[in-house]
Amino acid sequence: MTTTQCLLLVEDEPTLRELLSASLRLAGFQVVPAETGAQALAAVRDRHPDLIVLDVMLPDIDGFEVARRLREQPGPQGRPAHPPILFLTARDAAEDRISGLRAGGDDYVTKPFNLEELVLRIQAVLRRTSGHRPDGQLAVGDLELDVDSHQATRGGTPVPLSPTEFNLLRVLMENAGQVLSREQLLDRVWHYDFGGDDSIVASYISYLRRKIDNVEPKLIHTVRGTGYVLRRPRP
Repeated sequence: MTTTQCLLLVEDEPTLRELLSASLRLAGFQVVPAETGAQALAAVRDRHPDLIVLDVMLPDIDGFEVARRLREQPGPQGRPAHPPILFLTARDAAEDRISGLRAGGDDYVTKPFNLEELVLRIQAVLRRTSGHRPDGQLAVGDLELDVDSHQATRGGTPVPLSPTEFNLLRVLMENAGQVLSREQLLDRVWHYDFGGDDSIVASYISYLRRKIDNVEPKLIHTVRGTGYVLRRPRP
């Protein structure tokens, strides 16, 4: 790792927080600890971490609500409103995983967990959301995506996107005109099947539509019974 990446670790149990902080520093990360949702929101604003490791059951507001509040905040100059989020929690039901992803999470790890696997999952999310790709610029009509600077614009107006929204839009734009099934999108964007529940895809398509299809022409289309396609506007 050529540069030290900063992790915000949000965990209210002191012993686990100290253990994780020490282990993640040993793995080469800078770690900013927090024990409440309010501290987490302040740390994102003040410290700009590269990734958030976020417990769900916090003493003030739960992790899902923290993620929702971050997702609703506009990012500066079109940049993502918040860094990627990896939920780390004892809540292991399928509905909890789905709630975490809908709230804006990029991965979901349940307790008890293997520390080596956790580090690998963190590294995988960071790679997946870094935005450093050789193809540089993507454009469909007046929608433009700069994958190097991680910025999106529609008609020249910056569009703030979360890391997962950005990755979903990138996949749609790279395959403009091609219908992608929910399963294909789930695999390419989230890299998990989450027990076969693909409703998370519909949720994120809805988020994207609110941000990029609030003007004409509409670009994201549903192909009933099949999936979604981003179509180039007719000349």
